[in-house]
Amino acid sequence: MVDVRVELPAGPATVSADWSRGHLGAVVIIAHGAGTGKDHPFLTGFSDALGDVGFSTLRFNFPYVEQGRRMPGPASHAIATWRAVTAFAREQEPDAAIWAAGKSYGGRMASMAVSEGLEVNGLAYLGYPLHAPGRPEKPRAEHLPAIRVPQLFVEGTEDPFIQPRSQFDDVLATCQDARVVWVEGGGHTFEVKGRRRSASDIGASLAPHVVEFIRA
Repeated sequence: MVDVRVELPAGPATVSADWSRGHLGAVVIIAHGAGTGKDHPFLTGFSDALGDVGFSTLRFNFPYVEQGRRMPGPASHAIATWRAVTAFAREQEPDAAIWAAGKSYGGRMASMAVSEGLEVNGLAYLGYPLHAPGRPEKPRAEHLPAIRVPQLFVEGTEDPFIQPRSQFDDVLATCQDARVVWVEGGGHTFEVKGRRRSASDIGASLAPHVVEFIRA
């Protein structure tokens, strides 16, 4: 485990991260969802599967998790954290391609950071939270058309955060370079009714989609 310094408006903070070096010359930075942390089995399973292929991975916490709080802080704090962990990854592998990935909230914060100038090679969202369940009138997508790097949306067909599907399709059409992979029957955590799998196995099962996206 490593510590990464983050410059916040109230002063510097430190977040913990897990760094693993691969041999492919590419780094995948992985952010957690709003209600979890970097060590959730879903993320460790996903990260380990990427590492098995040969990617370097950097899995990190946002400051509010380090502070023991359940609810995310200001978006500006998360964006500052994305900048800091990306800079850390570049220090470790200066010549590597950098890919940003995140579960739900973590992916959305990555997209906001990129829309504000963070440089990465592409974005992979594991369940993009287009809106709160049952609140499609308040979409979180106004920044997505400004993103120029490739975007991959891995989405469960039954995810309440992207219903109605027609709204999600319309948002996808506004993106400059975006594609979607559907997990049939999957919810927001990609659980499928009637199919029992551990969170770690579910996370690992999504890694091949991201690997294919990066290699393409």
